[in-house]
Amino acid sequence: MVELTAVVLGGVLLARQPRPALAEVVAAVVLVLAGVAHAEIALGVERARRRIAHGNIVDLSSIWTFAAVIVLPAFDAGLVAALVYGYFWVRAWRLRTRLYRQLFSMSTVVLACFAGSAVLHYVIGPGSLIDAAPAVVLPGVLLAIVVYTCVNTCLVAGAIALSSREASVSTMFASWDENMLELATLCLGALTGAALLINPLLALGVVPPLVVLHRAALVRQLEKAANTDAKTGLLTIAAWYRSVEAIFRRGAGRGPRPTAVLVVDLDHFKSINDTYGHLAGDHVLTAAAHAVGAEVRSDDLVGRFGGEEFVVLLTADDRAGPVADAVDVAERIRRRIGDLRVEIATPDGPLTVSTVSASVGVSVVGPGPLTQVSALIHAADAALFVAKRAGRNQVRLAGPAEVVRDPAPHNGAA
Repeated sequence: MVELTAVVLGGVLLARQPRPALAEVVAAVVLVLAGVAHAEIALGVERARRRIAHGNIVDLSSIWTFAAVIVLPAFDAGLVAALVYGYFWVRAWRLRTRLYRQLFSMSTVVLACFAGSAVLHYVIGPGSLIDAAPAVVLPGVLLAIVVYTCVNTCLVAGAIALSSREASVSTMFASWDENMLELATLCLGALTGAALLINPLLALGVVPPLVVLHRAALVRQLEKAANTDAKTGLLTIAAWYRSVEAIFRRGAGRGPRPTAVLVVDLDHFKSINDTYGHLAGDHVLTAAAHAVGAEVRSDDLVGRFGGEEFVVLLTADDRAGPVADAVDVAERIRRRIGDLRVEIATPDGPLTVSTVSASVGVSVVGPGPLTQVSALIHAADAALFVAKRAGRNQVRLAGPAEVVRDPAPHNGAA
């Protein structure tokens, strides 16, 4: 439907559009060539980004498609978008993006170009930005960016929502970082379009900084991939330790203070793997990770401790009763995991795993100097062992003697 709409609307626009001027033809050729140069220079980076990506990512080709919106009539802008996207698919995306998905993505961008161009020329009037009144140029460009983004994003989000019952908001609309990258790319596209109106060759000067931006996006993706557990989406234990140690080094009075550590272990997880298979076990592990994350605050840190264990650092700006609060959070996590009903598709039909429970060990940071991270984990792990010995599916709090404290910090006085 989206592809057909793009074709029909493109035909209508072509029929109503006058013969393009030489300057418009030159601008279109320059944009396509610049897009091709961008694809070739960033080929390795783009393939790497696609290889490690989970979910939607920004491909940065919007700089050329939105520049076309700025300088070309609607149909020509859509044609440039189709050519640039087609070349990117052939060179960089073909191995990881099926043709029908690429046609859909291309169609959403073409429709976004049509919509952005219509809004831009509605605001600034007929002609180019150079001919428009200065007072309407910036509002017109900003409104075109908003409309372009909304059309493209909403079409993609709608397709994801229709194709997957389990689609979340983050899956449909990509991450905050990716959306900010798209906005930056569109702004660069507007500047590229303005440069084209002055001298078409100026647009080629955008390629080097764009390649640098592309590499920066890859570095960010690699960093995120290194810090994120592939099965659960939580922090890896190494990343969790680094983040927690940074909070402890920061000390009190500079952001949320750490109050407790929880160690959560799924009970009889091996029997789930043995009974239902390891694929079912992975689904249960992911569901449990989401359950843990749903019961803590955004400032708290959740990581995968290893195997079927998770570790949580609770923090607060001003938490009056850290012991009661930590136990309450641990109980909520235990109950939520116990309520899980994990549905798994199998060749014999859907399978529901409902025999999930968890034991939780809790260690609390007392008043005074901050406790060593390793001491808190050791105490929480000991409390978890007590919960396991007592019959599982329960919460146990570490006693004060189990938590080893740092000596008071030396103030430098002799």
